[in-house]
Amino acid sequence: MSKYLTAALYKFVSLPDYKTLQAPILAECQKHNIKGTLLLAGEGINGTIAGLPDDVRKVLDYLRQDPVFKQRLANLEHKESYADEHPFYRMKVKLKKEIVTMGVPSVNPNNTVGTYVKPEDWNALISDPDVILLDTRNDYEVHIGTFKGAVDPKTTTFREFPEFIAQNLDKTKNKKVAMFCTGGIRCEKASSFMKEQGFEEVYHLQGGILKYLETVPEAQSQWQGECFVFDQRVAVKHGLEVGDYDQCYACRMPLSQEEMQSPQYVAGISCPHCYDKVSEEKRAALTERQKQVMLAKQRGEAHIGEKLKK
Repeated sequence: MSKYLTAALYKFVSLPDYKTLQAPILAECQKHNIKGTLLLAGEGINGTIAGLPDDVRKVLDYLRQDPVFKQRLANLEHKESYADEHPFYRMKVKLKKEIVTMGVPSVNPNNTVGTYVKPEDWNALISDPDVILLDTRNDYEVHIGTFKGAVDPKTTTFREFPEFIAQNLDKTKNKKVAMFCTGGIRCEKASSFMKEQGFEEVYHLQGGILKYLETVPEAQSQWQGECFVFDQRVAVKHGLEVGDYDQCYACRMPLSQEEMQSPQYVAGISCPHCYDKVSEEKRAALTERQKQVMLAKQRGEAHIGEKLKK
């Protein structure tokens, strides 16, 4: 068993007092040597924390049970993964306008949301020829894997999603829409937006791609490729096994084994996606940083820049 437990969590819940919750949550995390990032907004909580398993579970219990939250996070769900090294360098609790940024103030999943579909029922839904299947993730995520037949909106940020819907979908013609994302949070907001726009039958994958890959046997799966994740694993496959992708430090794009064989790939400095876009000044800075990382490894230490990129 790996040493460190990572817990990814989110919940849309009314937190009008979210600013007053920042200090006590940070203190509780620091008390148990927990590191990571949590986002707080009036619409809820979102983030990832990591530490020794018992310490992580104490913080999760605190969030679910402490009177300061008035039972609002009592049914907070989380997803777990393990790592041999601590995936984060420090603990941050940030105050935000949204816990996942769409930029449409009227959208509130606490008021309305689409229909949840369990992973075991997902294949039947997306096999319906009348269903439009939408991948709500960004282009670099879709690049390495998606569901068979899914529409790629080619967005670079979630803020672009409303415009994509306005230009490409018609509520009078596209009667059934099913959507999915990594862990479920973007779909809750996306489905809330579409319901607000007048789409009546809106479905989303409960628990996201990660729950699907964990639950549905590979032989029955409609998933193609790997799933990008926002931690040290970079990507996962069926059964949540660590995938074959790495990540470019310069542009953050996930890289296949083939792409890492390209002459344009230089570890820590460039890859085929950004080779022609990296300025000489940035290339020099990245080269120096990579040199320091390698020297730190030779000394058996973890370079601070290596930690911070995670």
